[in-house]
Amino acid sequence: MTQTKWATGMRITSGVVWNLFLLFIIFGLTLTVFAASVGAGYFASLVAKEPLRPKGEMRDAIFNYEETSEIYLAGDVYIGKVNSDIERKDIKLNEVSPYVIDAVFATEDEYFKEHNGIVPKAIFRGLFQDVTNSDNQTGGSTLTQQLIKNQILTNEVSYERKAKEILLAMRIEHFMEKDEILEAYLNIIPYGRNANGQNIAGIETAASGIFDKKASNLNLAQAAFIAGIPQAPFAYTPFKSGGGLKDEEYLKPGIDRMKTVLFRMKETDYITQQQYDEAIAYDITKDFREPALRANEKYPYLTQEIQNRTVDILAKIIAEKDGVDPDRLDKEKKLSEKYNILANRSMKNDGYRIYSTVNKNLYDKMNEVGKSFEHYGFTYTQEVKDPDSGEVELKEDPVQVGAIMIENSTGKILSFIGGRDHSQVNYNHATQAYRQNGSSMKPLLVYAPAIEYGVIGAGSPVVDVKFSVPQSNGKPWAPSNYTKSLERGIIPARKALAESLNLATARLYKDIIDRRPAEFLAKMGISKLTPGDYVNYATSYGGMDVGMSVEENTNAFATFANGGQFIDAYIIEKIEDKNGNIVYEHKIEPVDVFSPETSYIITDMLRDVLKPGGTATRVPQNLNFSMDLAAKTGTTQDFGDAWLVGYNPNVSLGVWLGYKDQKRSLYNGLERQTLHPSKRTSMLFARIMNAANEATPDLIGATSKFSQPEGVVTRSFCGISGLAPSASCSAAGLVKSDLFNAKVMLPTQQDDSIISSSYVMIKGERYLAHSSTPSEFVSSGGTGVNEAFIKRMLGPWKGNASKLFPENSAFASNIVSGSVFEADNVAPAHVELKVNGTTMTWNDSFSRDVVGYYVYEDGVKVAVIRDQSSNSYSMGSGTYTVRAVDITGKLSDYSNVATIETMKPSEDEEEIQPPVTPPDNGDGNDVDTPSADDIPDDIWTD
Repeated sequence: MTQTKWATGMRITSGVVWNLFLLFIIFGLTLTVFAASVGAGYFASLVAKEPLRPKGEMRDAIFNYEETSEIYLAGDVYIGKVNSDIERKDIKLNEVSPYVIDAVFATEDEYFKEHNGIVPKAIFRGLFQDVTNSDNQTGGSTLTQQLIKNQILTNEVSYERKAKEILLAMRIEHFMEKDEILEAYLNIIPYGRNANGQNIAGIETAASGIFDKKASNLNLAQAAFIAGIPQAPFAYTPFKSGGGLKDEEYLKPGIDRMKTVLFRMKETDYITQQQYDEAIAYDITKDFREPALRANEKYPYLTQEIQNRTVDILAKIIAEKDGVDPDRLDKEKKLSEKYNILANRSMKNDGYRIYSTVNKNLYDKMNEVGKSFEHYGFTYTQEVKDPDSGEVELKEDPVQVGAIMIENSTGKILSFIGGRDHSQVNYNHATQAYRQNGSSMKPLLVYAPAIEYGVIGAGSPVVDVKFSVPQSNGKPWAPSNYTKSLERGIIPARKALAESLNLATARLYKDIIDRRPAEFLAKMGISKLTPGDYVNYATSYGGMDVGMSVEENTNAFATFANGGQFIDAYIIEKIEDKNGNIVYEHKIEPVDVFSPETSYIITDMLRDVLKPGGTATRVPQNLNFSMDLAAKTGTTQDFGDAWLVGYNPNVSLGVWLGYKDQKRSLYNGLERQTLHPSKRTSMLFARIMNAANEATPDLIGATSKFSQPEGVVTRSFCGISGLAPSASCSAAGLVKSDLFNAKVMLPTQQDDSIISSSYVMIKGERYLAHSSTPSEFVSSGGTGVNEAFIKRMLGPWKGNASKLFPENSAFASNIVSGSVFEADNVAPAHVELKVNGTTMTWNDSFSRDVVGYYVYEDGVKVAVIRDQSSNSYSMGSGTYTVRAVDITGKLSDYSNVATIETMKPSEDEEEIQPPVTPPDNGDGNDVDTPSADDIPDDIWTD
């Protein structure tokens, strides 16, 4: 049969077919090799510029995902996350629900456990769909590829990026375990938004932000819902961009996607039919969480302050890593701005755990007091044009508040009140507002330094008498006390401080200013001192060029509580990175400022501020517990600011009130509508202390007492001179006792100021009698002071010596001023008589040196009327005249003649009216302090 024609044809045909088949195979192989070569060459060209990344670099890049930093208060109390563009919290794989892992495998990478980074058929399928522009784009990226895209490459849509992704995915599989890849994927993948509308990433953040659960506690339906979100995060998320749940129609895509995930889980045998049916029937919408106040919404002032301080710390850490001296950031603005930007980015995205010193319970209670306080004062309104809309709207300018409590021994900021309403003024008035501190400056800059220098003891005499000195601008500087006409004369230093007398403070500052006491302020952290603050006398009662914050003022007072050591206040305890490594921890660095002796003496003096006669008596009246407290008040020009700073052995508390517009007065023009500013600060201070003692009694330590150092001793001295008592001083009853720093000052030199004195009264003031002064007007045998003493006490600024011992002086009943009245050596002007019934009266003589009057009846002297007595006399049946007598004994002409029946005017004279003396309003340039005897309790201030 092989020889038949048919067989021959079959053999020829099969040979041709076989040859054709071989040719087709060869051609196919050649074409395949060619295509593969072209593909390989194209692939190689796409990845040609991709460097060969070492293992460490790739692993670092994979695990270098952004994580939102968290804020903790004292006692590791978590309050929330810092403000950031996206929230993410790192989590370990063993803390994730198995349902989540199974759902991810079923929908994102079915062959994850088998492949080496890529699934070739999925890549070709995706390539084919892309080339053919198919409507059904199933994607071909494994979890490993998605991780590479998000962490090493970009989201760029290109073949070059895809080629690099494939290459790196296969490479990373050699460097990382499967569980490491899966854990990293679950931590970096975006999951849309949380209930507040914040962008979120990472499974733990998604579980919390969507269902208010931990990732380990998610049920099947919840796991399926979350696992489906990454395919289209903002389409499938259940929440709107501004926060809150989407409408029902916009929830449907996410729910449908959940059902798809459940179906894939069933098809891949991750769940049973029963589990599938139960999950499909589950109402997932009931599990969506409600929006909750974020930390920056619930605690806006607190989170803002913690974040600001964290940025400051991280900026210096980053600068130091770059080889830049961190101190340069305090001096070079552009360099500071650069590293602040880097630090702000790091704080938001590097997953720090930021631990603060603030006590949450105390902060809550303190701010409750601030919000409920009803006596802030008047709220101004003004029309403001909106720059965007152009519409005119009313904007409020209420009284603002800043308060802060600091732990003395550590400098920890325990709590603060940043303001009235953060939505209106996002400015922390406790730490960021710099204002003049008024009379609260006096112990810091004047009295404590004077004690430290050995210039005064607690009770040493200071001089509260007016003065006027020229300034460089040609205008005289003539300050006054709060009551413009008030001059307290020679007064104990502790009383001058308790009453907050400006004149005494300025004179004492004059005695020490050449020693540059403002350097004490610099040591105590007052940051905005100017060269002028070191030399201007007005700085002595708060007239700084810039001012200080409530934090700085309070922190400075804490120096006294610490025995003279300044411990800088701080709010950041430590900062940990996301791996638990401490990158920053605060260290206390005490600075010696004052001696323990000075600190105790000034503390004892400031105790008197709270006692009757002091400027803060309202504080103990409003406290509901007792403690060893020292304090100082302060107000500035026209009541622009009101302060009260106080401390006990454990804590210091500072309170400030004022308007944002510093030109507005807290009181002037509002007297009938508001309480006096000092009364307001006293009430608020006391209420804060009451709340603090109730919330954290251990921190307040109400039973603690200040202990007196051995170097503080009590010594007797002559009260008017401060020198050791002489026999004359003792005989005059002028010996006083008070505290001294035995290391720098004790009264050892004997007093030499006392002399025997005869005096007269002229217009209510005492002056030494002249030798020619008529004896009827002289008070003899008094105790006086010599001229040398007067010159020493008044100093180069001089002043009216008759004011050294005014009637309201503590020494007025014991001593006579040594002031000599300079007479005009001209006979005094005569007076004019008037008759009313049987009583005649006359006006004061126009002459200024009159010591009294002689009354004549029928030409015979019948009465002597001293100055300041009643200018009247009961008449009889005779004729009467009056003559004025001056300090030298000169007599005026006779007055007109007066009788009961008639009254005759003097020759060539018209009726003379008494002179009108204008009130002495003073011209001081600061709000000043009243006498406790002159000012009612409800209008005390300084």
